[in-house]
Amino acid sequence: MPFLTGAAARSSLPRCNAAVQSLAARLYHDESFGFRKRREYVFPDYTKEQLENRAQNASLLRYVDSMRTHGHRAARIDPLDLIHREEVAALNPRRYGLTDDLKRYNVNGILWTKPVSSAAAGQDRWTLEEITRHLRSVYVSRIAYEYMHSPSKTERLWFSHLLESESLPSTEEAPITIIDYEAKRRIHELLARSEVLDNFLQLKFPNLKRYGLEGGESMLPALDSLFSSASHGGIQHVILGMPHRGRLNLLTDLLHLPPVALFSKIKGSSELPDLVGHSAAQGDVLSHLVASPKLDYGAPNPVKVSLLPNPSHLEAVNPVALGKTRAKQYALLKTSPADCELGDRVMCVQIHGDASFTGQGVVMEGLGLSNLPHFTSGGTVHLVVDNNIGYTTPASGARSSLYCSDIGKMINTPVLHVNGDYPEDVVRAMDIAFRYRKYFRKDIIVDLLVYRRWGYISKRRSVPQLYEEKLKTEDILNDETIHTIRGIHKAHLEAQLALVPTYKPDASALLQDRWAGMVWPGSERALSEPETGVGEEMLRRVGTASVHVPEGFEVHSKLERHIRNRVRSLESGSGIDWATAEALAFGSLMHEGCDVRISGQDVGRGTFSQRHAMLVDQRTEGVTVPLNEALGTEGKLELANSSLSEMAVLGFEYGASWERPNLLPIWEAQFGDFFNGAQVIIDTYVVSAEAKWLKQSGIVMLLPHGLDGAGPEHSSSRIERMLQLSDDPYVPTTDDKPANVNIHVVFPTTPAQYFHLLRRQIKRNFRKPLIVAGPKALLRLSAASSSLSDLSEGTRFQPVLDDPIADPSQVKRVVLLSGKIYYDLIKHRETFDLNDVVAFIRLEELSPFPFKQLAGTLRRYTRAEEIVYLQEEPRNQGAYTHVMCRIRPVFEEIGYRGVLGYCGRRESALPAPGIGKLYSIQQKAVVDAAFEGL
Repeated sequence: MPFLTGAAARSSLPRCNAAVQSLAARLYHDESFGFRKRREYVFPDYTKEQLENRAQNASLLRYVDSMRTHGHRAARIDPLDLIHREEVAALNPRRYGLTDDLKRYNVNGILWTKPVSSAAAGQDRWTLEEITRHLRSVYVSRIAYEYMHSPSKTERLWFSHLLESESLPSTEEAPITIIDYEAKRRIHELLARSEVLDNFLQLKFPNLKRYGLEGGESMLPALDSLFSSASHGGIQHVILGMPHRGRLNLLTDLLHLPPVALFSKIKGSSELPDLVGHSAAQGDVLSHLVASPKLDYGAPNPVKVSLLPNPSHLEAVNPVALGKTRAKQYALLKTSPADCELGDRVMCVQIHGDASFTGQGVVMEGLGLSNLPHFTSGGTVHLVVDNNIGYTTPASGARSSLYCSDIGKMINTPVLHVNGDYPEDVVRAMDIAFRYRKYFRKDIIVDLLVYRRWGYISKRRSVPQLYEEKLKTEDILNDETIHTIRGIHKAHLEAQLALVPTYKPDASALLQDRWAGMVWPGSERALSEPETGVGEEMLRRVGTASVHVPEGFEVHSKLERHIRNRVRSLESGSGIDWATAEALAFGSLMHEGCDVRISGQDVGRGTFSQRHAMLVDQRTEGVTVPLNEALGTEGKLELANSSLSEMAVLGFEYGASWERPNLLPIWEAQFGDFFNGAQVIIDTYVVSAEAKWLKQSGIVMLLPHGLDGAGPEHSSSRIERMLQLSDDPYVPTTDDKPANVNIHVVFPTTPAQYFHLLRRQIKRNFRKPLIVAGPKALLRLSAASSSLSDLSEGTRFQPVLDDPIADPSQVKRVVLLSGKIYYDLIKHRETFDLNDVVAFIRLEELSPFPFKQLAGTLRRYTRAEEIVYLQEEPRNQGAYTHVMCRIRPVFEEIGYRGVLGYCGRRESALPAPGIGKLYSIQQKAVVDAAFEGL
């Protein structure tokens, strides 16, 4: 905008003000179902007297704030002193003109020495020497604090009050944890048992890769303190994600895993129970074992701690834990009192290693989700077990920041650094962390600085031994007591080891709680192909509700046509497009009590402006989700427009799918190949969790697919990769039942097929991941529409769609294919009047391969001279290889002696060319090849 002066400038002001007001109105408008704001807590502001005192003693104020800001740089928080420390000039009071150590200052409003309720009253005079001593005892000690970077005045005041006066705003809350006699004995037992276990495993299994906790034993009292605080704070469920180091110690020490289960696994037995109808279970490595005990800390209710399965890919479990936490909270909110808020009953805890916390991008993605209204779970407590080394890489080569926790500052997360050699300080740090999360429902990081005993120095006395020496000087322990505690636990481990030959894993904990009523996919009771049709009256009701506009709501003018078209198709019973079929699937499931959640970038509108599941009032910027507002069902639709993340968002939705089988969780990629950014989640969770951990999931991945001239990156969902990841057998099952595959990969070509697939995910009595190569060009193609009768009662998904026009007795060539190119082919066939010589059979489901249905369809073509597979993708991509390897048993069954021919693009390094003319030439050649020689 050019610079304006004089009258021109004055006349522009009303326009500028109007623009600013319009922008403010558009800052955030989506408060639809699932939108959650954190509970806001406001700390009492400074009084007038305090503000005046701060102005009068500005130099003292600068000194105190510098201590709060920079004290951590001088704190001795590293047990090995590997972190470079230097004299911090900002911590010297002389730097601020404060030279008289005996001069008294009024510290009211500057330094907090009284409880909040009385802090504002009168003067509180301290000498400079007393002020310095107090500040250094708080900020330059074995716990170091970073909170002054927070833009929230309330949070800064909360921390300074709590740390300096050791009091909280609420008089009902206890002060910071006091470590009494019993608490010290508890800390010692945890430390000692951990060391005994590590020594026992080293003695009995010297070649075992066990990722012991030596040097980091303080992790156990840290978590014990956190679980206790959570239990007394009303938390009923803790969802815990962690890597391998210390996992065995945590499982057997705190999480009640019988050591015999551990020893049995070490000796080569399966950790998974024998299940009738489930032969695919293959288990995982020792360091990925899990447990979900209920821990009793003397609170009114025990706290259930669920340690999630995790892959060897560090930090990948983080978003899974977040998604499961939020899904559990939402289920509890439906049955909780009206004043129950997000985070009151469920808490997410994540344990990290220092190298992975700074090195793995999913950490940043997960932190980025933490405060988003459709992803927040009420705050996560992060515990970084900080070795200052990543495998063999020192911190200087592992990160560019001073601390590994600096990544948390991207969301202004406070950080507590604590020296792991001092377990009591570790417990205090965890207490503060829990209190912060309880007040603000935001993430907080505890950086537990430890070391790897056998990676650094083995002659150094261990953490348990150091603590034993401390307790002996306090007359809490003596040598005899220490020996007895260690001896009892070693004897227990010996007894458990003797039980290994008779040990059998327990199956009673599987398919419990919300999974009760579900069955294993391979069992006799598994309902693989349920009826998914819905009565036409209900379909019309749902469809009408999906475009309902509230009275006085001003919808965008361009959407009026969208609404009219949907209503018209419902009234006529024909022309049902993909978005309408999707809405009908969502709404009918909601009517049956199922929640639907779809997340991804721009899912409310849809990448291709096709969905419009949420409408925006053009006057107020308010949002309505018509299916929620007009249907009034128990089930709800949550439209979670996400951040520009793939790995964390898919992991989040996958975690939700573990928690609630009555939730239809959908992740939609903007374009199909964007799943590349989430490949770790796909490989280590989506396709393998059932075989590794017996964990079922109903996650749906919508991956828009189709070559349409968009170039190399926006064309393919890389369906060949998904098919390669499936364990789809190469031959049909002997009992004629569908194969129990790990994932279902589908390529639907009609809205009705898509409708049935979505409903099948919920109507089955088991759960499987569903990978959908979704439509792009077909979304508005009139030829690719369905009728209401295709969705009505008595209908279901068809893995194979026969040619509806061709005469089987006349057809010479049968073309097998999948996807949108079908519509190009039938248009070409009709143009050249070739309906009687070539038939197009669509393979709508590729995994599991439809052996039986395809054989039944091909039998009709008794005069076919050749059968070919056609695809628009390059030969080394697409579904061709998958089909080619499985077609032989079909040919043998129908007596066809030929081989499967191929029509399509040649091999290519790209899914599609970026040159428009080249794409057009190639696409025409593919279509022409289907009719060549006829």
